[in-house]
Amino acid sequence: MAQKNEQAASANLSTAASPVSIVTSTTYFSSPGKDNTEETLRLAKKRADELGIRSILVATTRGDTAVRAVELFQGYNLTVVTHPTGHKGPNTQELEPDKRAFVESRGGRVLTATLAFGGVGRSVRRRLNTYQTEEIIAYTLRLFSPGIKVACEMSLMAADAGIVRAGEEVVAVAGSSKGADSAAVITPANSFDFFQLRVNEIICKPRP
Repeated sequence: MAQKNEQAASANLSTAASPVSIVTSTTYFSSPGKDNTEETLRLAKKRADELGIRSILVATTRGDTAVRAVELFQGYNLTVVTHPTGHKGPNTQELEPDKRAFVESRGGRVLTATLAFGGVGRSVRRRLNTYQTEEIIAYTLRLFSPGIKVACEMSLMAADAGIVRAGEEVVAVAGSSKGADSAAVITPANSFDFFQLRVNEIICKPRP
């Protein structure tokens, strides 16, 4: 009887469903910067297509990356995310008006909002020379890359704006300074539920 029980247990183990693994690749660029923009956007689109993701977030400053993204992601729910007005100086918006118009004429959205990791807390730091929680989170995420930090940040901002849905995957693309060099598959959350955000996959990033 004991032998039969052992055989039955062995059979149950062998027929039990194995954990499902996803095997994918991450591209590591040898250096950060705008020279990686085209490949970053290509890799982001490839992974979005493989996963059936239609919501795409792309960070942009003056609009060059946004223009290329809206050309590549035709038919997707593309949102380009800018710096907040006043980031560079009072009443100053860095996104160039002609590039904004081009993005919107191609069906893209433009989101301008307070940075999730740099709003009132940054004012406290500038005035009192002490860091607040938001900027500590930002510095921690930069351990992966500046672009991964921005990808997480704008996922929160887009969820707060109602442009993407919390809990539904997006592909987010950002960079270290100019252009794009990082992309990730992210499950967004609202900023007040920050710890529900998930970085599911890193598609590409620069090596340090």
